[in-house]
Amino acid sequence: MSNHDETEVGAAAFVQAIDPGEYREHFHREFRFAPYYSAGREWPDYEPAYRYGYDRYLHCGGRRFEEVEETLAREWNHCRAASRLHWTEAREAVRDGWHHIERNLPHALDRPLR
Repeated sequence: MSNHDETEVGAAAFVQAIDPGEYREHFHREFRFAPYYSAGREWPDYEPAYRYGYDRYLHCGGRRFEEVEETLAREWNHCRAASRLHWTEAREAVRDGWHHIERNLPHALDRPLR
């Protein structure tokens, strides 16, 4: 199996395990209760951060957040849409989304909890 085929299989398994609509709804319900939530910020501020975490997790092939954090930080301004969050504010939401995915993938039982 080529690397391209493995990536396609991994992406398909990811999408089956982590439905983007359910992921979005989870964070839409919970973002105001997160320890990193800042009063005065709204869903349009946080939603791009969660979406960014979802999209980049898929793109990065399941690598650890810490391994790609520098790249994520550098690219945030290009992906943040109308969010008012700077990377220092968005970082924890992106990481929360990233770890939510890791905890919910089928192989999650094989990995330490975050």
